[in-house]
Order: sequence, then C-alpha cells, then structure tokens
Amino acid sequence: MPTPRLCPSPHHGPRPPGARITLLVLHSISLPPGQYGGAQVEQLFAGTLDWEAHPYFQSIRGLQVSAHYFIRRCGELLQFVDCERRAWHAGASQWQGQPNCNDYSIGIELEGLEGGPFEAAQYQTLTALCHELAARYPLQHVAGHEHIAPGRKADPGPGFDWALLQRLTGWPSERLVGLWSEVP
Repeated sequence: MPTPRLCPSPHHGPRPPGARITLLVLHSISLPPGQYGGAQVEQLFAGTLDWEAHPYFQSIRGLQVSAHYFIRRCGELLQFVDCERRAWHAGASQWQGQPNCNDYSIGIELEGLEGGPFEAAQYQTLTALCHELAARYPLQHVAGHEHIAPGRKADPGPGFDWALLQRLTGWPSERLVGLWSEVP
C-alpha cells in the first residue's frame, strides 16, 4: 500500500466504547464538482477551505466533514483521520439496521464525480488499502455512501466498478455491497 500523506483534519471524534470497525464506506468527491487535482478537497477536510474562492463553495459553506482517506485520480493516498477515531463522512446513515455508520466504519473518498468513472490508479490504491484495513479490522462489508444513505446520497454511483474491485481484492461478492442484487 502506498504510504499515505498525512493531512490532519479537526473534524473527528471518539468512537463509541466497544465499537468494532466492520464497514468500509466508499464516497466520491471533487471540488468544485468535476474539477480534479486541486487542493480544495484537502482544504475542506482540513477546515481551511476559502468559501469565497468559487461560487459553488457557498452551497457548502460551514460544512464540517472529513474522511479517513482520500484517493486522488493519480492514486495518491491522503489520510485525514486516524482509523481509531470517528471521521465525519457518512452523515445520517444506517447499515443492516444499525444507525450512525460513522461509529463503526472507515470512510474512503475517491476523487471523482458522483456516477462518473474512476481511474485504474485509484482502484490499485483502493485495493491495497482494503487489504491493509482488512488485516487490521474485522471488516464484513464494503458499501457505497448510496447504500448506507439511500435517497440522500448517490455516490460513488454507477461509474464505480464493483466487479473490478472484487477481481482485484479477490473478496467474495457477499462482502461487496455494490454487487448485491438487492441491498437491505
């Protein structure tokens, strides 16, 4: 796995006592939407985004969010929150009847547009990260934000290749929610 570049975020908190990390949640983000390679996502998660720098930023002004990891289109890996801490990536969410996915998940943001395609380098980094995290935590599932907050979120969307992630990780389809015909 590539060594992540550390970019500390102030947007995190403690996990509940006894929380087990069993879920990876995949997201997509670009700021402004559809623009890649800039520092704006990093600044948003670090709490330093200049809200006046682009008209779109007014619609997210004051947002306090983070993820554990961000994978740029070139495959570069950034880490914002230690996995032992609760990042603020899922919002109002639930998985298999358990609310507050932030409590028991690790959030991974992929640089991209909701529904758009992702780069081979991103899948390579994501695969290595999935294996690393599975060696450290009792992961049971990998889900998209769309699966844990249906109707509210739609990322990473239909452009994410779940079958490719399955081939690259070698994990069974039961582990990758995006391959399920029906998501509970």
